[in-house]
Amino acid sequence: MKITIASVFVDDQAKALTFYTEKLGFEKRNDIPLGEHRWLTVASREQPEGPELLLEPDAHPAAKAFKSALVEDGIPTTSFAVDDTQAEFERLSQLGVRFVQQPNEMGGVTTAVLDDTCGNLIQIASK
Repeated sequence: MKITIASVFVDDQAKALTFYTEKLGFEKRNDIPLGEHRWLTVASREQPEGPELLLEPDAHPAAKAFKSALVEDGIPTTSFAVDDTQAEFERLSQLGVRFVQQPNEMGGVTTAVLDDTCGNLIQIASK
C-alpha cells in the first residue's frame, strides 16, 4: 500500500493553484473540470513519480469548520519536507509568503508554519 493522493481543502482552486505552483514550487499534474469545481492536483518537481496533492474545494460545511478550527488553534493542515527550513523560510518570505511561525528547532527537526492564502496553515520541516 502506498499514498498516491492526499488532499488539502482550499477556498479557491485557482488561487490555490497559483500559490502552490508559483510560491511553493509544485507543478500542476491534473486539471479536470467537474461541474463548478475541478480535479486539481499538484506534485513536487523533486518526486516526479511521487504522491499528488489534491487542491480540494472546501464547499462542504464540515470542511470549512474543520479548516477554521485548525487555523484558530494554530494547527497545520499538513507538513512538507524541505532540505533546509531556514533557507526555505527566507526564499518564501522573499516571495511574499506570510509565516505564522518562524523557523524553530525542536528535537533535531526545524519547522516553520506558513499561511497558504486558501484557509490553511502549512508546516515545512527539515532534519
